[in-house]
Amino acid sequence: MTVPGFLAVDSGGSGLRVVVGEVGGGRRSGPLSSGEPVRTGARGIDAGHFMERLAPMVRALAEKASVGELGTAVIGAAGLATLGDGLRAELPGALAREFGVRTVALVADAVTAYVGALGVRPGAVVAAGTGLIAIGTDLTGWRRADGWGHLLGDCGGGAWIGRAGLEAALRAYDGRDGGSGALLSCAEEQFGAMAGLPGQLYPRSDRPAVLAAFAPRVAECAPVDPVAAGILRTAARHMAESAVAVCPVTGEPQVALTGGLFKLGDPLLVPLHEELAKRLPHARPVPAEGDPLDGAVRIARDLAAGALVLPCDDAMLSVVSTKGQGAHF
Repeated sequence: MTVPGFLAVDSGGSGLRVVVGEVGGGRRSGPLSSGEPVRTGARGIDAGHFMERLAPMVRALAEKASVGELGTAVIGAAGLATLGDGLRAELPGALAREFGVRTVALVADAVTAYVGALGVRPGAVVAAGTGLIAIGTDLTGWRRADGWGHLLGDCGGGAWIGRAGLEAALRAYDGRDGGSGALLSCAEEQFGAMAGLPGQLYPRSDRPAVLAAFAPRVAECAPVDPVAAGILRTAARHMAESAVAVCPVTGEPQVALTGGLFKLGDPLLVPLHEELAKRLPHARPVPAEGDPLDGAVRIARDLAAGALVLPCDDAMLSVVSTKGQGAHF
């Protein structure tokens, strides 16, 4: 016997993660992952490719979990705010036709990261991996800072740290001030001869990820190398500046950190906590409760129950009714 269900999706640079679950109940499937990210094209995120990747995953999960009609879907997607026009136009109808979805929430991945970390309460979240974005709300609207990509921003993120570490390595290689012999050794170990480094980086479409792969070496050197430690202190300052830009200024908002970059540990976290305490004395730091997929699940359950109180806007979180568009799931 099947029961009404929901669909929750986290779409990012590492691919899709998908969960289905019961509306009004605690049961949910384990996540199913796809390692291929959704393509982007002239209209931004490619809705056709999104459905091509998503549909077989949803069918497999729904059958295994004995979940029937997926009346509610929450799609958390990286790039939605700036690259989501095609997805907004095409995906709700496709979900209705394929699975009988009646209500779709299209959500920026920063919002699902926020809800996963803090739930539904005022505060700010710094989400840091290869890139970096900060998002905050007083529950009447959303504020975001940075998230502009590795060429224009993402200050303090993994690619930023890795690029700064490699610059210090090249300074040492050249004999310029500000170089780090320790980082030069790490760079040569990871990339080979420094003269060939530009050729390894500039032509690659995954350049941000390659840069971010050097961030752990910066953290590894930080306890004994002042240049590496200085890079992480500067990264912490950038993160705190973004948190200040989005955090509510009244009450006792909560502040959380989420994302794989924080696995770098104390060399980054110690200066970051110091910066946050100095710049946001009215805010209370708390550990993140969950990840962006957990946030998508929370939004889906609240939406299905008619209890969604998060602020909606076209860029960050929009809810679309798909009634009457048919289904053949």
